[in-house]
Amino acid sequence: MVNFTAMKHAWIGWMIALTLTTQLANAQNDLNGRQKIESAKIGLITNRLNLTTDQAPQFWAVYNEYNAKKQELNRRVRQLTNEPSRTNLNDNQLVNGLREVNATKQKLADLDEEYMSRFLKVISAQQLAELYKTEQVFNKMLLNKLNNQN
Repeated sequence: MVNFTAMKHAWIGWMIALTLTTQLANAQNDLNGRQKIESAKIGLITNRLNLTTDQAPQFWAVYNEYNAKKQELNRRVRQLTNEPSRTNLNDNQLVNGLREVNATKQKLADLDEEYMSRFLKVISAQQLAELYKTEQVFNKMLLNKLNNQN
């Protein structure tokens, strides 16, 4: 006997993946590309976490705050490692820059630790583990899509 619920979730997953692929394909040529990517990410997370109607609003409030802080720290790491002016620095300046990169990466780890407890007030440990896995899956899908377009 076929499990209808499993088939339903598989079908929804394929539809989200198809939507994601379409949105990613159009994202580079679209001014709203970031919004489309974020919408696809939200859809994938929503599907994979199977949030209840009680969990969803609380989860998204925490997640959006967490994600904004995480994006800002990741942006800072990229700025520090990709600055063109880093080529003309002396050893001390380079070491200080590397320390700043490490300190920012530590802030990322601290952020994950801080928000873990906040997430666990809203979702289960299993859902949190699925969130981290889903973010990795989404990022891989995005990178693969972008690499295939080049």
